[in-house]
Amino acid sequence: MNKDRPLFILAGNGPYENRGCEAITRGTVKILRNYFPDPSFLSVSFTQNTDFEHQVKDEYDTAIIHKKMHTDHYFEKKSLLRRIIFRFDKRKQKYLMCKEMVPYLDDAVAVLSVGGDNYSLDYGIPWLFTDLDDVVLEKKKPLILWGASVGPFTKLPEYERYMCNHLKKITGIFARESTTVDYLEKNEIKDNVYKVADPAFLMNPVEPREEGRRLAIDKGAIGINLSPLMANYVTGGDVQQWEHIAQEIIHAVAKKTSRTIYLVPHVTTPVMNDFTFLKKVWEMTESPAKNMIRLIPPDYSAAETKWIISHMALFAGARTHATIAALSSNIPTLSFAYSIKARGINRDIFGQEEYCLGPDQVTPEMVTSNIESMLATENQIKNVLKEKIPTVQKNAMLAGQYLKEVSGY
Repeated sequence: MNKDRPLFILAGNGPYENRGCEAITRGTVKILRNYFPDPSFLSVSFTQNTDFEHQVKDEYDTAIIHKKMHTDHYFEKKSLLRRIIFRFDKRKQKYLMCKEMVPYLDDAVAVLSVGGDNYSLDYGIPWLFTDLDDVVLEKKKPLILWGASVGPFTKLPEYERYMCNHLKKITGIFARESTTVDYLEKNEIKDNVYKVADPAFLMNPVEPREEGRRLAIDKGAIGINLSPLMANYVTGGDVQQWEHIAQEIIHAVAKKTSRTIYLVPHVTTPVMNDFTFLKKVWEMTESPAKNMIRLIPPDYSAAETKWIISHMALFAGARTHATIAALSSNIPTLSFAYSIKARGINRDIFGQEEYCLGPDQVTPEMVTSNIESMLATENQIKNVLKEKIPTVQKNAMLAGQYLKEVSGY
């Protein structure tokens, strides 16, 4: 370990096409630079080949080196011999996935498992991440769940028992909201739990200045982020039905408020693309309401997208980090909450969940009613945010101090 220039491994994140993943990285780098001298970073992500090449090419922070996890062997159709080998040699499978990270482990201060909500059932059983953990723990390196929400796993009792045992082995669980802390404590996990806040609260907005990419946001505008992922929660996976509901929501908000609506994509990966979803929804909308709706292109970075969101009078979003961009900019924010993370973040800021809508509440009537109510109390909400967000950002920064303590740096 080089104490003059400590190395940190940021593992398990997704590609920057997910602006939330980029926001986590930018905030994390800011935290660690505040506590450690001239740190360097190895970002080892789960990403597709095209995403990875784009990410390496466009990375502007020279202290960050990008590598990728290798998961093809988890999913490819293997020969019978390879299937037998991996079935009886799980360790070999794990190390093959982490082969680009392993050579750096000896020199690293710690491995930060980043990504925000990887340790949940939101995207299926998180076995890729627990396999990654096993490699780090076997190498006896400090392992931190960094700015994370965890669980719940109550739908799968047997798996929940496994996860609780696994989580107790981790060096530190840096929980980004109180709902996670409560869930872990309920399952007798508390000795390695530290309450912090999402590192994305610390990312600075950046105004797009290149020719052809500058934006002038209309005064009093409303930003809306809806994702195809929400179909899993609102319509039981029926994407077409969800498209129609989303179109009705946007149309109703435009008609009721008579304000310009900006549709803001936040995740534009090939398998889960907010932009293509919002474009289709926009195309379904009829005039005159359609004339009041603007679709933001998908080529803005996380920091630039935050700048766009920060110029809204109100923001309503499904993606957690889109709402974090709004909240941290003191913008009244309505969260479409399909998991504990949104509710926990709102509870920590506002002391209640009034500005969250569950999947069964995401209807044109409910969304419009809540937006109208929030616009009527816009100044009060902003005053609460101006008071609370500095504390949230201080808690996010506190993660660096906790990391120093648990890593023994």
